[in-house]
Amino acid sequence: MSDLQNKIDRITNILRRDDGINGAMHYTEQFSWILFLKFLNDFENNKADNAVLDGKDYDYVLSPNYRWDVWACPKNAKGEIDLKKAATGDDLTEFVNESLFPYLKKFKTGTVDPKSMKYKIGAIFEYLDNKIVSGHTLREVLDIVDGLDFQSESEMFELSHIYETLLKGMGSDGGNSGEFYTPRPLIKAMVEVVDPKVGQTIYDGAVGSAGFLVEAFEYLTKDDKKSSYSPTEWNIIQKDTFYGKEKTSLGYVMGMMNLILHGVESPNVYKTNTLTDNIRDFQEKDRHDIILANPPFGGKEKSQIQQNFPIQSNATELLFLQHFMRMLKLEGKAAVIVPEGVLFQTGNAFAEVKKELLEQFNLHTIVSLPGGVFLPYSGVKTNLIFFERTGSTSDIWYYEINPPYKLTKNKPIEVEHFEEFVELFHNPKKRNQTNEKVIESNGEPRNDWTVPISEIKDYDLSAKNPNSVVEVEHKSPEDILKSIRKNDAEIDKLICEIEELIYE
Repeated sequence: MSDLQNKIDRITNILRRDDGINGAMHYTEQFSWILFLKFLNDFENNKADNAVLDGKDYDYVLSPNYRWDVWACPKNAKGEIDLKKAATGDDLTEFVNESLFPYLKKFKTGTVDPKSMKYKIGAIFEYLDNKIVSGHTLREVLDIVDGLDFQSESEMFELSHIYETLLKGMGSDGGNSGEFYTPRPLIKAMVEVVDPKVGQTIYDGAVGSAGFLVEAFEYLTKDDKKSSYSPTEWNIIQKDTFYGKEKTSLGYVMGMMNLILHGVESPNVYKTNTLTDNIRDFQEKDRHDIILANPPFGGKEKSQIQQNFPIQSNATELLFLQHFMRMLKLEGKAAVIVPEGVLFQTGNAFAEVKKELLEQFNLHTIVSLPGGVFLPYSGVKTNLIFFERTGSTSDIWYYEINPPYKLTKNKPIEVEHFEEFVELFHNPKKRNQTNEKVIESNGEPRNDWTVPISEIKDYDLSAKNPNSVVEVEHKSPEDILKSIRKNDAEIDKLICEIEELIYE
């Protein structure tokens, strides 16, 4: 276990002991705001150092009294924490609750530019409060966090992934993580397929912990791509690439911090109910090049919300799907997780939405996911749908993910389970171009098949894998009669044997 992981574990163990902390959701939230303020301190100090090198002055976002080096961990001449100046106990909690948080909460209303760091800080702390009751507990945590180095690329990388693990762990706290966490192997496959480029905008209307936007950022910056970008391109990635909306306060805070801790300085994520937007009002300038999402499903929306959609339904999955369809730019690409019911249900609203999806979009790929992908949070069977705003659908390529074992909480979906799908997606000539059963040279049936739009009946898009169909032996009437007579003879013989035993 790394030294950094040891520090994180110590912090979570300390927080668990505090009377104000109730479970993983609380300690992850409280650890987050402390972590963020330390990150902000290092970020600003780094900016100030660079400004000096350029012969300029840096305008700090935070006033001196509210900087980490002053209130959290002031240092003496030796660079050690100055115990005389470092508040603890009631003095520390009083400062945090009555001065620090009110100061940070005002940033959003006092800032005009929503892309500025000041606005982002205000937006985050608008929905946060300090729940750590003991100032002594808080002092212990501050001292450990002070040792984290946000100017070290390797430590920053490791920290961002440890933070993702904390977000995932929130699910064990009453099973609430379903709204925040989508398995990383699944997200990774979706991002690799849509293949985002610099200059494209990427949108998630159900951000949660921002896993899709984080993975898209890592995709854009992997393999030292960052060093090849011009200052203009890097500025576009930082400020004009990542967009999203999140309804819940905790999800919004976790998502924003997750993005910033991964290196996105100014994510355009807003706390709002996505479904309150009237999709009839969307214009091309409001739309996005890439849509990646795992929207909530199984919920019900009231009639007032349904009025925002041409095809009305109380099923959130249908409303979100319509939202994403209308939010996609011309030539844009979308990858969305939907429950199985969206594919096979042919009721009025379901059929109407799918009719529009097939006629106005190219629904080119559907991936059938195995049961258990979202365990332990949900057992609902799900699918991935990939569509583009490039014309109507002519053929749908299906792929069924078949792990070699049953998925469970302790045996989750892995990256390698998606490798063949991703490879075939990028190499169309290798796909099964038919809707027929095809056996590989090794005797194994294929996992993919293609269905022409002419074979889709009643807008039933469910994945019916021809390679999984059990072949039925069709016997002639004469053979069936012979089998029946043979069975009757066997039955008569057994009855006679039983009677002999009874009447001996």
